[in-house]
Amino acid sequence: MQTRRHLIGLGLASTMLAACSTTPTSADLLPIVFVHGNGDSAALWQTTIWRFESNGWPRDRLFASDQPFPLARDDDAMAQPGRSSAAESMAFLKAEVDRVLKTTGASQVILIGNSRGGNAIRNYIQNGGGDRVVSQVVLGGNPAHGIWAVKGLHEGSEFSGLSPFMRQLNQPKNAAGDEVTPGVKWLTVRSDNNDKYAQPDGVWIGAKGTPTNIGFDGPALKGASNVVIPRLDHRETSFSPAAFEAAWRFLTGSPPRTLQPVAEAQATLSGRVTGLGLDPHDPASGDFADNLPLAGAQLAIFAVDATTGMRQGAAARTQTIAADGRWGPFIARPDTAYEFVLSAPGYATTHIYRSPFPRSSSVVQLCPQRIAEADRAAKALVIFTRPRGYFDAQRDTMRFDGQTTLPGVPPQGAGVSSAKLKLTSDEARTVPAEFNGERVVGRTWPLARGEVSVLELSY
Repeated sequence: MQTRRHLIGLGLASTMLAACSTTPTSADLLPIVFVHGNGDSAALWQTTIWRFESNGWPRDRLFASDQPFPLARDDDAMAQPGRSSAAESMAFLKAEVDRVLKTTGASQVILIGNSRGGNAIRNYIQNGGGDRVVSQVVLGGNPAHGIWAVKGLHEGSEFSGLSPFMRQLNQPKNAAGDEVTPGVKWLTVRSDNNDKYAQPDGVWIGAKGTPTNIGFDGPALKGASNVVIPRLDHRETSFSPAAFEAAWRFLTGSPPRTLQPVAEAQATLSGRVTGLGLDPHDPASGDFADNLPLAGAQLAIFAVDATTGMRQGAAARTQTIAADGRWGPFIARPDTAYEFVLSAPGYATTHIYRSPFPRSSSVVQLCPQRIAEADRAAKALVIFTRPRGYFDAQRDTMRFDGQTTLPGVPPQGAGVSSAKLKLTSDEARTVPAEFNGERVVGRTWPLARGEVSVLELSY
């Protein structure tokens, strides 16, 4: 699934130098704890974990988990239902690190965080004792100086550069003015100018034409190693091949052998079913929920024809989701595409189509959709989504049901990760979607019966 766009900058260097790379022995490799961002889940680390495994990092030393309430409060000091404070995020991370240390017997861990996850990491190391147990940190797209720093604009938010939380994080730590806690090695990865949350103009926060007082270099930290990768979007600063390469080089001192997941003979899949079904980064996508388990949901898995989305026989697995939200394990073929069907009260019956899984994963999180009022007039609804990055019309090669212009994706900028196709017929048919070489094919289902289709990219 490697694309031409990914083979740039650091990615190209890795390919050229792969022959001389070396992998440390397993005994040298610390456990890694991956920390997701605002409104996200552990699922976003799936391809990153595959890349670490494919380069020799032991699977039993790679950990990603779901923060129950992943969304930040509007005002960090004010309780808000379904939201978490910076202190609560730090407490969750501390508990996860303690669990990993106990499970592995290691004395230290590596922390890798995306976006808001970087705030929790910095807070834990600076204020929660993490400096005693953390060896290295990688921060991708972390709004290290806020997303905005405007007087009178939500100054209590964790994402305001003027908030008490952000001011104390960025206080100089030594005479050199370093912003990172000493004793820990730090790497930040940022885009040159394509991160929607590191923009001098407030277009992506609903304030077009208003200066944010934050520059493209907002994610960089004084005292850290700061890497800039051209044209990456906000999520790709953590989840792209180029971001992985930067992290691998930082952690090991050598280039990775491969940027692509190496296929296994069979893939054992499992994960959680939660109610987080809509994208909090796309305001038009509607309401969203949390990472709490969706007990009682029904799951069915079908092998499908990768060119038509048609089912190849009866369900390969059916399961009622228990109180912990876990599903699986399911043994998948790495050369086979699958349809995951979820049904639960209050949600649409959701048909999720995925390209083949080359490797095992325990973070295949599944989320049923809710039908927005604005979509109910359609006969069929198909959602094309890219959880680990955004759609960029100027940068990417895309096609959705034969169209190169994706509904809802702006002609400039990378800030939307899903597109909705509202069809005027409920006649069942095939709908293909492509993004930079990855292809997902699904089928339509009648919206009148409360059914929707999701074509979900892995890369």
